[in-house]
Amino acid sequence: MTVEKINLTHMSPINGNSTFLMVSSRHGGDQMTTGDKQAATPRRRVLAAAALAPVLAGAGPASARAMPDGALVKPLTTTASDWAAVAKALGRSGNLLRGTTYHTPFPRDDLRVVVEGNIVITPELALGAHVAFVRYADGSTMCMGDVAVTERELQRVIDTWQANGIAQTALHKHLPAHRPDIWWVHVHGHGHDELALAHGLRAGFERTGIPPATPSGPPSPVDLDIAGIETALGAEGSSDGVVYKAVFARSETICDGHLVLPSGLGATSAFIFQPLGNGRAALSGDCVMLAEEVQNVLGALRRGRIDLVELHNHHLTESPRLFFTHFWAVGDAVELAKALRPAVDATNVVPTSGV
Repeated sequence: MTVEKINLTHMSPINGNSTFLMVSSRHGGDQMTTGDKQAATPRRRVLAAAALAPVLAGAGPASARAMPDGALVKPLTTTASDWAAVAKALGRSGNLLRGTTYHTPFPRDDLRVVVEGNIVITPELALGAHVAFVRYADGSTMCMGDVAVTERELQRVIDTWQANGIAQTALHKHLPAHRPDIWWVHVHGHGHDELALAHGLRAGFERTGIPPATPSGPPSPVDLDIAGIETALGAEGSSDGVVYKAVFARSETICDGHLVLPSGLGATSAFIFQPLGNGRAALSGDCVMLAEEVQNVLGALRRGRIDLVELHNHHLTESPRLFFTHFWAVGDAVELAKALRPAVDATNVVPTSGV
């Protein structure tokens, strides 16, 4: 009796398309003749295509790349009330973004940070800390965030998160010469116990000087030419009464391992303007880029006399691979926005709202 085995071996994607190599072996006493091979090959190809069609139908490049490790998992739509237990575990409430992302800010209102010797920055400009939670169709929850800590706090905070199963995916600075020294730690967690993730994050926060949450009133107008900034950037932003912020999200679907990230989570360019009077502003933020976009963006920022602070990654297992550059500038706010526009145009992003 002859038993034929067909192996489907995944090959590296070429031009964004996944291909499969079909290897057949024949076991038993019979040997295949040349005619047998020619007759059997078309049939094998049909069978293989039929088996793969339901899996690959509608799958883009990112889906195809993830196939060997399992199907991609999409985020679930939730409501703010669904996150009440997480809010309690974190010790403060957050807000729901785009129906999927539960976002909680932890601003460093306790710090007085001076940049370049004479510019006192607000927490809203560059001293924010935040975490975001997302639930997935497989019953798991992912959390990620970006936390500003002082150099004295840094090691003990990391040790605490490590002990509580919270990973660090990046460690860097967002600002040029500043005092006291501040570091930004990107954190990540994933599992089926979202309260354990929340408690683990909070354990780290409690090793910092982050103050308790305080209620905020309605935002006041920001003393900047908002219309001029928005015209220059080609997008509308938002103001919290302290700074003006414009956010752009990657147009591609971004995955973290097998998890599809909601649009605007962990893959945004943010431009934040703190008014300094007389139409001037301090500018801080970062651009999100693919590898092939990096040099065009860096060149555009420098031609606009915007200082580069860091070039780094924020994730460990994202696809496509993302890079971020943090920048800094002081000057006329509208002129700064004009200088940013070529960097925006050099990346595949679209305007968004929120974080």
